[in-house]
Amino acid sequence: MPEKEVPKNAPAKDAAEGGKSGNKSGGALMQPVSGDQVAAYLRRHPEFLAEHPDLLDVLTPPARDRGAGVVDLQQFMVERLRGELSDMVQLRDDLVATGRSNLATQSRVHEAILALLRARSFEEFVETITTDLAVILDLDVVTIGVEQAAEGVTWKPTAGVYCLETGSVDALLGPSGNLLLREDIAGDPAIFDGAAGLVCSDALIRLRISDNTPPALLALGSRQSGAFHAGQGTELLSFLSHVLEVTFRKWLHLPSES
Repeated sequence: MPEKEVPKNAPAKDAAEGGKSGNKSGGALMQPVSGDQVAAYLRRHPEFLAEHPDLLDVLTPPARDRGAGVVDLQQFMVERLRGELSDMVQLRDDLVATGRSNLATQSRVHEAILALLRARSFEEFVETITTDLAVILDLDVVTIGVEQAAEGVTWKPTAGVYCLETGSVDALLGPSGNLLLREDIAGDPAIFDGAAGLVCSDALIRLRISDNTPPALLALGSRQSGAFHAGQGTELLSFLSHVLEVTFRKWLHLPSES
């Protein structure tokens, strides 16, 4: 009930003085409002519901008595419409949240690509991948895995770049697979090395750099078990991997993959 509407049976002194005589907390001494008082208020203010239409969503309409054997569907229809409205509101909120999340991810990927393009040397380019991308993409660890080359070739250890056993990329992604999203996992030390204990979900992306280079893998790891999951959109991750492939070829002066 609005503040201007004071129950007729409320003490005049309390109404005028804020209930000082009976309520030392400073609030008016309010008595329970009866249904008759609410009905009387609405009769005096017929525009009230028009000014507060949201109340119609919580009020229960009366069922009409149509006689024996006749069912009034009005109340059923109203409840169904309320349920549909609630579902639509939830769907709208989910779509808005998803859209905002996608925009944030897109912005991070764009920032990551700009950081890669700003590298002034191949070493700085690799360092950007294995250090800066984790910060920019809000992840915990980013690594590159490269399968072991032909026998006799010496592996030069590089921070964040790890040597994988021959056939590892196909074993993880499948012979024709390009990307794998996994949730609620234990990080693989062969991929994430000492940071494997942090990883609870990951994204593994094949890097097709050149026919002259061994198979490679970009690994993104997060401590959040649901950061990557099946059914998640992969367009931005695929775009990032393509940028990495092209940039690797430019730095290494390699031909494109056939």
